[in-house]
Amino acid sequence: MAEHFDVLIIGAGLSGIGAAWRLQEQLPGKTYAILEARDAIGGTWDLFRYPGVRSDSDMFTLSYPFRPWRGAESIAPGEQIRRYIEDTAIDGGIMPHIRFGSRVETADWSSATARWTLRLTDRSELTADFVYGCAGYYSYDTGYQPDFPGLDDFPGQVVHPQFWPADLDYAGKRVVVIGSGATAVTLVPAMAQDAAHVTMLQRSPTYLTVLPPRDVVFDVARRILPLHAASKVARVKNLAVTQGFYQLARRRPKRVRQLLRAFAVRALKDPAYVDEHFNPAYEPWDQRLCVIPDGDLYQVIRSGQAAVVTDHIDHFEAGGIRLRSGRLLEADVVVCATGLSLVPLGGIRASVDGTPVDIGAHAAYRGLMLSGVPNLAYCIGYVNASWTLRADLVHRYVLRLLRHLDRHGFAAAVPNDPGGQGRPLLDLSAGYVQRALDKFPRQGDRDPWLVRQNYLRDVLSFPRADVTRDMTFTRRLAPLEEIAS
Repeated sequence: MAEHFDVLIIGAGLSGIGAAWRLQEQLPGKTYAILEARDAIGGTWDLFRYPGVRSDSDMFTLSYPFRPWRGAESIAPGEQIRRYIEDTAIDGGIMPHIRFGSRVETADWSSATARWTLRLTDRSELTADFVYGCAGYYSYDTGYQPDFPGLDDFPGQVVHPQFWPADLDYAGKRVVVIGSGATAVTLVPAMAQDAAHVTMLQRSPTYLTVLPPRDVVFDVARRILPLHAASKVARVKNLAVTQGFYQLARRRPKRVRQLLRAFAVRALKDPAYVDEHFNPAYEPWDQRLCVIPDGDLYQVIRSGQAAVVTDHIDHFEAGGIRLRSGRLLEADVVVCATGLSLVPLGGIRASVDGTPVDIGAHAAYRGLMLSGVPNLAYCIGYVNASWTLRADLVHRYVLRLLRHLDRHGFAAAVPNDPGGQGRPLLDLSAGYVQRALDKFPRQGDRDPWLVRQNYLRDVLSFPRADVTRDMTFTRRLAPLEEIAS
């Protein structure tokens, strides 16, 4: 008979470890396991190993509220974040619950037994009363790679940041980084330290914002307050700044555009260069802003170690990349920072009583469950703030739902179908999001089917949200004794 758990958590990254900590803290009697497809803890922060990989938001809001960030840097390297996640799992006694190398292929719900049966790639099976997906929203197995004409004619190395070769030697070589998002603006200054020259080739510009690598408020607060209190001060300050800036961008996009341009001009001392390469066609926060700590990208551009080219690729050839303008970008190494391939629920194929679940055809209940699908939750963070802020709210909501089921003797909770649907769940115009819209659920047109990108509002409403609203609760059809036998 398959091994059974009260809760199965999918993924041992930032979200999965946070979910396990909250589960042990608030429902200590529950049995659980974390199923991690890879052989290491850390999720994103273990997978990505490219030069300069770091957080794209401050660590005081990205870290867990129950375990303050102790590092000196506010924008932290990926390895420090991975160790932070691992240390949290060790300190919380979570490590023994993680089953590494456990990739889930299918998850099948039975209304008769009110249980999920999860089948792994090694053909083993586990059952659970509740499944909580904490594997993020992108594929760990494939990154987005456009089909560039003539790629086979290029004799140099072509790499994708998601699968960075540990032995890649780019010292003294000409490097072209294709892309303009968070990965590209991280790679360029990091690689420029050793490469002969680095060019960031972009089809269109991205908004950039400069943040200091250290938090001055935290440094001051730490001199006079205990660590936990100092971290809380920095956390509250950063929440106010980031949420305030987002709201300003949505309400006064022209003003924010002017501010970001002014910062770039001050750093690069060349208004024409800024207008050519750092002047996006979309409004601020239609796509996620990219952080450049201490203006490092601007610094390597001013020094001549790096440059930005805004153009389209016509084809690859022996000498490098031929652009539509006719220009040849000479290259020895090309890095395709062309984005992610999004996939919901870690790519798990789910079914309910034998009927496959087409995730894109469902509505998103509070941005954490699917209409018509029992006892299945997923964790997705904010697009305009640190992922962990919303993740922790979702963890605590899921635990309140589990507590409600236990208190009233219910076996399952099923969000009712709200009818008409509204905006996409991930409401960004970025290409990697637009390519996957049909794979993800959509929001509804009213509460509790709306997802608001507003932590200050959510932190007040989520803890009091009615877990019974638009929800059907059912009892188990088969006796537990019959299921056990």
